[in-house]
Amino acid sequence: MATFPALKTGVVAQYGSSRTRRFSTQVFRFLDGSEQRFQEFGAPLRRWTIRLSLLDEAELAELESFFKTHGGRAGTFAFPDPWDGTVYANCSFDDDQLAMQFAGQARGSASVTVKENR
Repeated sequence: MATFPALKTGVVAQYGSSRTRRFSTQVFRFLDGSEQRFQEFGAPLRRWTIRLSLLDEAELAELESFFKTHGGRAGTFAFPDPWDGTVYANCSFDDDQLAMQFAGQARGSASVTVKENR
């Protein structure tokens, strides 16, 4: 399985990136006003917003190629968590469009959201 590309420095995210965890609880309300709750999935799902700046053309091209190869949200890949180094094997992009811009030599930027799948 493919792994999310690292920058030339070896990192996958830069300052300004963030991560969240999502929990899911189903709530059934009955006519008498009582409720029944249960977890939809056992562990929280993780989501990373990766913001990259000061990228050169090669780094932007590698990220764009990886995005296109995996078909945006359709593909799956392994993603190493930038905070603790854990590799999550079943991840995908959260959008079908990659936000990128190139403002000059070594001045490219990109933003992408990666989510963990179950």
